[in-house]
Amino acid sequence: MTVKATAIKLKRQSRILEVQFDNDEQHQLSCEFLRVHSPSAEVHQHGNPILVTHKKMVNIDKIEPVGHYAVKLVFDDGHDSGIYSWELLLDMGRNQADMWQAYLARLRAEKGSREPLIDIVAKYTP
Repeated sequence: MTVKATAIKLKRQSRILEVQFDNDEQHQLSCEFLRVHSPSAEVHQHGNPILVTHKKMVNIDKIEPVGHYAVKLVFDDGHDSGIYSWELLLDMGRNQADMWQAYLARLRAEKGSREPLIDIVAKYTP
């Protein structure tokens, strides 16, 4: 069965991407989750995925369609090389809890951090 996304909504303030599929499933995926699990070659390193850290406050700047089967997510940290197919997004939604726990366990084991490297402050407007 080929699944297709029927609606994608980015909630910038809460950093959540909502994806509705044509099989009536809907999943909410955090920008951090999507960034640390990017399907890009940069992250996957030929089958030896790197641990992506310091992305707790990452957000999505742009969502670009890729044909009728995927989207490219452009993150505000400059990462833009991951192509997220509908099947991948559905799989991520269905397995989000397990994937997130495995990520947190690896983060602890490698003494990594989710916290940004620099403080994020609101823009000053006089």
